Amino acid sequence: MSEQEVIVRCARAEDVPGIVVSSSLLFAEDGGPRDPALNVDWPRQHGAEAFAAAIQDPGRLLLAALCDDEVVGHLSGSMSGPSAMRPVGSATLMALYVRPEHRRARLGARLVDAFLRWAKEQGAVHAEVTASAANADAIRFYERESFRPQALTLRLNL
Repeated sequence: MSEQEVIVRCARAEDVPGIVVSSSLLFAEDGGPRDPALNVDWPRQHGAEAFAAAIQDPGRLLLAALCDDEVVGHLSGSMSGPSAMRPVGSATLMALYVRPEHRRARLGARLVDAFLRWAKEQGAVHAEVTASAANADAIRFYERESFRPQALTLRLNL
């Protein structure tokens, strides 16, 4: 697929069902296999309500990547801060998914670029993303997009 065939824009209400599907694919491909505590049915159970609310929330960003009016990827992000503890605004890239047949065409990079523009417009001083330590492809992708390791989360499953 060429980059011109896919448009990236802020999600609209009519995109929510496609974003639910996209999020379900993300949970099935990435989250579920890597995190046994994750509810892989969350997108189907709660996604429509959560994504509709995100569209209305100025502190949230929901992007849709569309090819012939079909959602082929999405990105969700949020703003936090400033606060007394951390007196700067921070943007968090919460989720990013591109269908396999649209990968390698810089669609993920286009979504990240739109997120970073939004974050700067919101006054963020930095942006962050969390990737599973076992997801080497995601880590390489985010490093190509200039994200660098900042912290390490260690978990002990009980």
